[in-house]
Amino acid sequence: MVTTGTPATHAAKAATSTIPIVMSAIGDPVEDGLVASLARPGGNITGLAIFSPELSGKRLELLKESFPRISRVAILWNPLNASASLSLKETQAASQALALVLQLLEVRNPTDFGGAFELAIRGVADALLPINDALVNAHYKEILEFARKNRLPAIYAVPEYADAGGLMSYAPNYTDHYKRTATYVDKILKGAKPSELPVEQPTKFEFVINLKTAKQIGLTIPANVLARADKVIR
Repeated sequence: MVTTGTPATHAAKAATSTIPIVMSAIGDPVEDGLVASLARPGGNITGLAIFSPELSGKRLELLKESFPRISRVAILWNPLNASASLSLKETQAASQALALVLQLLEVRNPTDFGGAFELAIRGVADALLPINDALVNAHYKEILEFARKNRLPAIYAVPEYADAGGLMSYAPNYTDHYKRTATYVDKILKGAKPSELPVEQPTKFEFVINLKTAKQIGLTIPANVLARADKVIR
């Protein structure tokens, strides 16, 4: 079995302890209780982690560096996702070091997004950071439109957001990530045991800036930040 994301992997784990499971796009599989350790997973699960908790704090740093005047950041997150909770903790720790106030916007189901956006407006948020989650990502069009309409600087956890009109993204290289997932399937089909295949960590990260979007909403990206981008959409 191949799974994507923490909720799906937990569901697969609950369903079987014998069929090999190759997980992908997992934040912290050890903290989430999916494997015993990265080096020796044990059980029937192995695969790849994206370490989204640490990356969430890094995204906040990039947001502040790009727009030093921001002071209040709206955090869109799903509290039902254990990995999202870990990412939130990292974001909160980073916010203290950066002297930023976080406004937490919970979304537990599709009907919560409208209310969350209204709270962000009432709370006078001046930036947006959605935490990576399947529910959040399923509503990326509404999120992008909200940020555009309200001229909010935002940074996302999935490169496709920037490709679709989001301002910035910082994330592992997902194309490389899923290609690596296939190698685990290949090894297991050739006889390798999931319990003995170390969980792989990402080695490639991409910082994407959409200058077209920046111009549309009247924002200027500092030259020193722009120089660090791996990809610039013009």
